[in-house]
Amino acid sequence: MRLFKLFTLFALALTFASCGNRTEAKHTVTDNQIKGADDLVMSDGEIVPVSLKPMPATTEFPDAAITDWRYEGGKFMYKTTGYEFAVPTPDADQLMCANSGKGQHAHLIINNEPYIAKYEPTFEQELPDGDHHILTFLSRSYHESIKTPAAHRAVMATVKDGAFTKTTPVTEPMLFYSRPKGTYTGKKNTENVMLDFYPVNAELGAEYQVQAIVNGGEPMLIDKWQPYYLQGLPMGENTVELTLMKDGEKVDAPLNPVTRTFTLEALPSGE
Repeated sequence: MRLFKLFTLFALALTFASCGNRTEAKHTVTDNQIKGADDLVMSDGEIVPVSLKPMPATTEFPDAAITDWRYEGGKFMYKTTGYEFAVPTPDADQLMCANSGKGQHAHLIINNEPYIAKYEPTFEQELPDGDHHILTFLSRSYHESIKTPAAHRAVMATVKDGAFTKTTPVTEPMLFYSRPKGTYTGKKNTENVMLDFYPVNAELGAEYQVQAIVNGGEPMLIDKWQPYYLQGLPMGENTVELTLMKDGEKVDAPLNPVTRTFTLEALPSGE
């Protein structure tokens, strides 16, 4: 009997230790497999499984480049090569995720606020006077960033009277949030919600990672820069928090972490 009691106490101790450590777990997402990336979050009182999975390989743009980029007279002006605005990306229909019918476009992200999508290389955009962290990149029609050095600009810009008076390249590690954003409607758009982000001066791998927390669930560590599918999200409001990490700690960087809320809606009955 004494031996049985000792065994019971030992088993209970292991159980409590396991439960206590569960909230500290951080899953790592790789390109080939998801190591426990199924997360459990609450939605209307129900447990909903959410998974983060690498997207299939997408159309490459090896020659895409922003050759000139400026802000004058309240207008942004882009000159590009190897890229065309306002045309569909060839593989858009194969990916089964939200796609813009207006075609390819530039994302403009100011101080890590929700991006502005523009489908023409010249457009008006009001910017308040002052200093701003600005990222712009060329995007596929389904909003995935083109992840090459020539296809983006990341600067600290000083704005005065609708023009850049000074720009300096961002030199510190930073993380910019891109997608998800806004409202997604219908089965096709809500089953596979693309997660896409843009690290600057921080190559993901052994040293830097991106920590993703979906709807307050367990942290998931991403160590490869590519787009991902969020699957199993509940209808209604959802929240993603992204944090640039280094050696397991949050990077002391501007605008880090960043949190965004977006909405999933079913199509009205009969549509």
